Amino acid sequence: MKKITALDVQKKDPNRVNLYLDGEFAFGLARITAAWLQRGQAISDEKIAQLKTEDACERARQQALLFLSYRVRSEKEIRQNLLKHEIPEEVIEQTLERLRKSGVVNDKQFARVWVENRNTFHPRSRRALTMELRQQGLDDETVQAAVSNVDENALAYESAHKRAGRLKDLEWGGFRKKLSEHLARRGFPYSVIAPVVTQVWNEAHVEEQHFEDEDIT
Repeated sequence: MKKITALDVQKKDPNRVNLYLDGEFAFGLARITAAWLQRGQAISDEKIAQLKTEDACERARQQALLFLSYRVRSEKEIRQNLLKHEIPEEVIEQTLERLRKSGVVNDKQFARVWVENRNTFHPRSRRALTMELRQQGLDDETVQAAVSNVDENALAYESAHKRAGRLKDLEWGGFRKKLSEHLARRGFPYSVIAPVVTQVWNEAHVEEQHFEDEDIT
């Protein structure tokens, strides 16, 4: 058994305390983990090991919540971030399980938010979105559910319409080439690109020559 001789709040982090056993510094603890400890208290080696484990879990939870405070994250992203902060893998799994149960981490919700944000700010094809979500470590079922209702024609039109303003001074050939390349970089297939480019051109040139879809070939 060892005796707690001091519990001092850390100067750099007031949410943590330094634990001293038998007059010597032992290790740091989160204040929430050390809340029940007091000077003069005797603790066993087993209890010391338990405290270290609880502190590691609390550190992992706090780091995960900090990481999540910027935006919603996938489990893969959180796991990689905790590994970067040298959190043991067994603690990471415990932390993720805890976050899942509380609803803080949910890959299905993450996938929906990712697709919604892309559709709003940076439209992508269904294929491009699928690749992005798989890179985030999501399983096929989750990915397919998230992209199943993506309207590629509407998204391609929205993206093309926004881009067309920069190409307004080009002739049909240059307009077609530039706008088609823009949509292709976002993963849209030719079958979607061709009619959208024609539609956007014709809308911008209502009093001029119109082109049919086949004129893009």
